Amino acid sequence: MSILVTGATGQIGSELVGALRQRYGADHVIASARRPGNLPAPFELLDVTDRSTVEKVVSQYKVRVIYHLAAVLSATGEQDPQRAWNVNVGSLLNVLEVARNHGVHQVFFPSSIAVFGPNVPRDRTPQEACLNPTTMYGVTKVTGELLCDYYTRKYGVDVRGLRYPGIISSETPPGGGTTDYAVEIFYAAVEKGTYTCFLREDTRLPMMYMPDCLRAAIELLEAPNSRLRYRVYNITAMSFTPGEIAAEIRKHIPGLRVEYKPDFRQAIADSWPRSIDDSPARDDWGWKAEYNLPQMVQDMLARLRGRQAKLLSTPS
Repeated sequence: MSILVTGATGQIGSELVGALRQRYGADHVIASARRPGNLPAPFELLDVTDRSTVEKVVSQYKVRVIYHLAAVLSATGEQDPQRAWNVNVGSLLNVLEVARNHGVHQVFFPSSIAVFGPNVPRDRTPQEACLNPTTMYGVTKVTGELLCDYYTRKYGVDVRGLRYPGIISSETPPGGGTTDYAVEIFYAAVEKGTYTCFLREDTRLPMMYMPDCLRAAIELLEAPNSRLRYRVYNITAMSFTPGEIAAEIRKHIPGLRVEYKPDFRQAIADSWPRSIDDSPARDDWGWKAEYNLPQMVQDMLARLRGRQAKLLSTPS
């Protein structure tokens, strides 16, 4: 079985490739992206907005599973909505069409809490809440969810997805999302001891640490199809504010100073849930997050400090 990962040099993709290769064997996981990255072979340059190139790679490697991670994120998408639509919706349609015509058994689609709008319950937002987003990113993710359901029902392609919260990684820099402050603040704390946050101090949003993010994607695709009530599931791990994560970091870096200067991303955050109800995922396929806020902060800082110490000890 060959697995293709699109967007493999992005925040999730760069780490998912390693997790998949460890689980299924390095030769069975093909990384792909529009630009060269640091990932070892097999690696293919791939523009997912060009269906013929997707078709070529899938045929060449006899791909049977696709993790389709290539996307334009929320804040970047608001700067260029047309590009967000073309990349997020156009590339997914290409992947689904190639999947149904070339024997791909499963497709993974990362949706987002951005599918929810301001008129849903913002605390413990349920699985079956109304989807009326206020951003182009959210619009593309709702469209993606509908396409996933359509291709599963009409063509029998097994498409599954997760409505991810903000994802925090120690390995890759932020990629243009509204929750990126929760990654930036760690780098700033370790390198400078000061950080200017683009959200208000009391802005509560659902979050997840990368190890849980990767495990959830793999576990969902390995779950028996007979147990799944939905194509795309709510999923979460923790919810916190910029003020709360700063306070947790100060337990390790007491001198951290944070200034709050909300920008256009504040309006995006204000339209999203404060917390998510992911009980269907827990009930249907046994989802359970392993990291809470204190555990994540401790691990993030240890990793970043370790990398910093290694750089300082390397001869120039």
